[in-house]
Amino acid sequence: SSSSPASPSSSTESSGFSPSMSLVRSVRPSPVSASDISASGSARWAKSYDVCICHSEVDLELVEELVSYLEGQPESFRCFLQLRDAAPGSAVVTELCDAVQTSHCWVMLITPGFLRDPWCKYQMHQALAEAPMANGRTIPVLKDVDRKDYPKELRNLYYIYMALKENSFRQIRDTVLRYLQELCRSSTSRTE
Repeated sequence: SSSSPASPSSSTESSGFSPSMSLVRSVRPSPVSASDISASGSARWAKSYDVCICHSEVDLELVEELVSYLEGQPESFRCFLQLRDAAPGSAVVTELCDAVQTSHCWVMLITPGFLRDPWCKYQMHQALAEAPMANGRTIPVLKDVDRKDYPKELRNLYYIYMALKENSFRQIRDTVLRYLQELCRSSTSRTE
């Protein structure tokens, strides 16, 4: 699994890029400990969820595995999964907007189904509008999608290429953890 920058002007054919040739970008959690992000007064608790996963319905099985993995980690990440956590009877648009606003990070599972689903694109645009340049908040994950089909709106963000599920899940976990650690560190330094 690897993270790769997306460049609007390059494609697999013209740049010779392939996921196996790209540099692996190591995500190392910062020195703030897991107990610091879990402390009752930490900035983590300012939002209802640590991560919202935007996905197509056809990818539900993989997403449920990812949610199970993240929620089972020592940090007990709080995940928003639309089919599980949306309020029955609520409007889809309201639920999607609320999920984005009440989550620290957003995983965009970009698959062929995602690219065809207007609700996925809507949620992606909501996430980008919420925090267009926030490092680590929007986490694009490509699976079974050619680089040339990577959404233009996300081309300024590194993505995780899902080749091996276990490695990708770990990269997603590390990215969310790093974001929460930075959030808690900056919140603590502002109060000192």
